[in-house]
Amino acid sequence: MNKNKLIEQYGFLFEEELIDEMDKVGKYISVPADKEIIDIGDELTHIPLLLSGAIKILREDEDGDELLLYFIEKGDSCAMSFSCGIEGKRSEIRAVSESDSEILMIPVMYMELWMANYRSWRNFVIDSYHARTKELLETVDTIAFLKMDMRILKYLQDKAKVIGNDLLNTTHERISQDLHTSRVVVSRILKKLEKDGKIKLFRNEIKVIEL
Repeated sequence: MNKNKLIEQYGFLFEEELIDEMDKVGKYISVPADKEIIDIGDELTHIPLLLSGAIKILREDEDGDELLLYFIEKGDSCAMSFSCGIEGKRSEIRAVSESDSEILMIPVMYMELWMANYRSWRNFVIDSYHARTKELLETVDTIAFLKMDMRILKYLQDKAKVIGNDLLNTTHERISQDLHTSRVVVSRILKKLEKDGKIKLFRNEIKVIEL
């Protein structure tokens, strides 16, 4: 992992001078799938720029149950981390790698400095806020208006798109946790979706046929 991947994913967004600064002050890390990157309550010292892979962003209720908010794909970052980082607050979300991922961690101290010095960075942060707000509204609409079978299908379709693979390595238990429902309900609906020809079930894998 090196500067080439940074240029590949962000070179068209940021000027060369900013890319050079990112490469100089950032820390390149590799994380395996299902690895926790940021937890709720953590002090935010760095902001992630995703170079490859995918990350899911989760919230947690008072009982410790998780709810998936949205996915982050390569070439993107987490707007909620921006917000907490700028305000000096502890993390309000949990970030977990959905697949093997490569990340450039940028110290939060550079966020406001770059907002003032680089219009491209300011636009990136604003665009990230807008994109995440739209996704959060879609999540609310999905919970409020879609039946559980459509919620599960959309979840599988979104996951397939963000990792770039229609064969998902996941379990019924993992889906139930992300969507805040029971494993029994998930298993029943997955069987129905398979019968309808929308997915194909394998052991710990699901192939999404209808994308």
